[in-house]
Formats: sequence, structure tokens, C-alpha cells
Amino acid sequence: MNTAKTKIEYIWPRWRAPASVRACSTTRIGGVSRGSWAGLNLGGHVDDDPQAVAENRARLVEELRLPGEPQWLSQVHGTQVCLPDRPLACADACFDDRPGQVCAVLTADCLPVLFCNVAGTRVAAAHAGWRGLLAGVLEQTVAAFDDPPQHVMAWLGPAIGPQAFEVGDEVRVEFVAESAASATHFRPHGDGHWLADLYGLARDRLVAAGIEQVSGGGLCTFGDPARFFSYRRDGVTGRMASLIWLTN
Repeated sequence: MNTAKTKIEYIWPRWRAPASVRACSTTRIGGVSRGSWAGLNLGGHVDDDPQAVAENRARLVEELRLPGEPQWLSQVHGTQVCLPDRPLACADACFDDRPGQVCAVLTADCLPVLFCNVAGTRVAAAHAGWRGLLAGVLEQTVAAFDDPPQHVMAWLGPAIGPQAFEVGDEVRVEFVAESAASATHFRPHGDGHWLADLYGLARDRLVAAGIEQVSGGGLCTFGDPARFFSYRRDGVTGRMASLIWLTN
């Protein structure tokens, strides 16, 4: 294992979150993983050296001065939300209202979405691939807040961009069946294939759920191999993390 220290690169949300809220997404830059996982792989389920993953996670906690170990989820492209009084073995979102508890999701093309309320007392993180997005993972995460939706804000982290996210006709059919307006987020790309705008689809669903403040978006994991892991591009690859927590 390479133990040479390389400074971790982060993406900091540009949103109007309260001062009590801390949030960021990692890139692949930094860390000690090698080979297909080179850099800051934080996923423990992708066949990387477990010692390297442990070291990467430890460096993340140290550099960010996190109040504790992030709550790493076993993600299954579903809609379950892990709550303080309902810990789950498998979930695709986590919510917390306790200072010092770090919510986190892992991605490598899927869309990470971070949430907080305007009072700065509740936070959440959601993992939204197209399956989870269609099934309602964002709506379920919003429902975990004991706040009117207009008092909740969301930030969209790095994901595969609309110029690279190819899907079959069956995916478009399912989205359009739920909302005809979804058709605007699909562009033809050969017979029976489409380029889907994951960011656009997520924004529409968040707005429909009552969220008025949605920021972020525009970074493409597929098109930037120097900064991001991408499952669609590489197959065997690492995972970035998007994290959010409340300060004491």
C-alpha cells in the first residue's frame, strides 16, 4: 500500500446553508489506493485493498476534522432512509438532527444529493441513480424532515452528465409515464437509446416535492477521469463520498 500523503481535493457546495451545516463531496484526488481504484477510494465493496480503504477513510476524518466516522450505508438503489431512531443495514439515504453525526453517500456516476433545513437543525444525504430517483428516494428523504418542504434546501453533487448518460427506451418510458414533463430530459441517441439528464430529472422531482432552493449540478463524473471515479466509464473503479453534518 502506498502511504505517501497526497492532499485530498474536495468540492464545497455553493448554497445558502446555515453556519451550523458542513458539507462537501470528495474527488478521487488524494488517498492511497492503487490500480483501478487509484486515489481516494472510499468504497469498501468494490474489491479494493481493505487496508487502503481504511486509510483513505481515516485521512478523510482527519483532514475534515469530522466529529466522528461517517455513517457508511450499504446502498441498494432503493428508497429507504436511515433515521436516528431507525438504523438500517441497507439504505440509500440517511437523515439526522444530532450534531456530530455525519451523513454520507457513496457514488461513481449516480447522483448524490445533500439536504438541510433553513434553521440549520436537520441534514440528510441521498444516493440517486435512475432507479432510486424513479422509485422516489428524494421524496422519501424530504419526507424525513419535520419542516415544510419550502424550508428545506438541496445541493446536487457530481454525477454523470447528460452528454454521457445513455439509457434504453424502457427507462424513458417509465419516467414519462410518471410525468410527461420528464420527456424534456431525454435526447435521442440511436435506435431505442437516449441520453438522460439525471440532474434535470432530479431537479424536477425536488421542485415537485416542494423544494424551492436547489443548487449544484453541472459536473460530469464520466468526462473527467482525473478528478472522478466513473462506473460507466471504467467498470471496476472506486467511489467518492458526499457528506453533510451539523456542528455542535
